[in-house]
Amino acid sequence: MHELILWCGFLGAWLLVAGPIYQAVLELRDEDVERDRIAEVAHTVGRPTPISPWWWLLPPAAYFINKARSDRYRREVMARLSDEDFAAFLSFTNKAAGWLMVGAGGSLIAAKETWELVEGLEWATWVFWLLVVVMLLISAGHAAARSARERDLIAQRGSSPQA
Repeated sequence: MHELILWCGFLGAWLLVAGPIYQAVLELRDEDVERDRIAEVAHTVGRPTPISPWWWLLPPAAYFINKARSDRYRREVMARLSDEDFAAFLSFTNKAAGWLMVGAGGSLIAAKETWELVEGLEWATWVFWLLVVVMLLISAGHAAARSARERDLIAQRGSSPQA
């Protein structure tokens, strides 16, 4: 019974990784973000000029100078976006950040449960790392495969999905 519970914890935790990855793909894909218009606005602002390589002799200073330039560029791009594009971009980034936190939390639980399984079955430590990598690949692969399958089904049907 102990082994069954270890396996249940392991599989359940990895479902808490795969589920949010897939849900994030679904929700973020459906966001109405006009990437082309945002890219066009970003292009009109122009990227900040790179700092002198000499600043990297003082890495903290180089970091803060780069960050200040990047923040200034980002503020300028956001200021030039239409209200509609700004709202869509903000919605997209908020949802992405939320799903990132959910996925990170699930990943931490999954790592713990994977360690419990490996320790409970007295496997070598390298098995833990192998399982983590394989399960992450399966979780991401599941979302990619489902998304590709949906695209193929829509292409075969010759229409967009109905709400």
